[in-house]
Amino acid sequence: MSTLDERRKAVVRDHMEGENRLDFDAVIETFKRPRYELIGSGGVFDGKAEVRRYFELSRMPFPDQRNEPIALTAMENGVLAEFWLMGTHLGPLKTPAGDIPPTGKSFRVRMAALFLFDDGGDGIVCERVYFDQLSILAQLGLASEPAK
Repeated sequence: MSTLDERRKAVVRDHMEGENRLDFDAVIETFKRPRYELIGSGGVFDGKAEVRRYFELSRMPFPDQRNEPIALTAMENGVLAEFWLMGTHLGPLKTPAGDIPPTGKSFRVRMAALFLFDDGGDGIVCERVYFDQLSILAQLGLASEPAK
């Protein structure tokens, strides 16, 4: 594994640890250009102000949201992170149909995120997150369990 791959994996670890500490300034510093793409919901947050808005929107319903890395794998111009995402529904969850009041229930889902980098660089240019939104809602008691 190259030194660049190791640097990139270290940046991703710092990024994920910053999210757990709610140190969003430190998370923003891991980006060359801040951008989140949420494949499970279709949301895109591009630029510092939008990414800060994402942090606000995602932590309002789940103030204890945190991740537990499972594996980090270097790829061409990226790092694939597999992790557990956990949280407790303690605040309003904003949806297109209106706010859902807190259920007080917790969730734990296995997810993956692709952290993309410019050629030869070690600053993140996009975090593309893949997740099953229905599994989260089912664990919160807001939807039926997905078919297995």
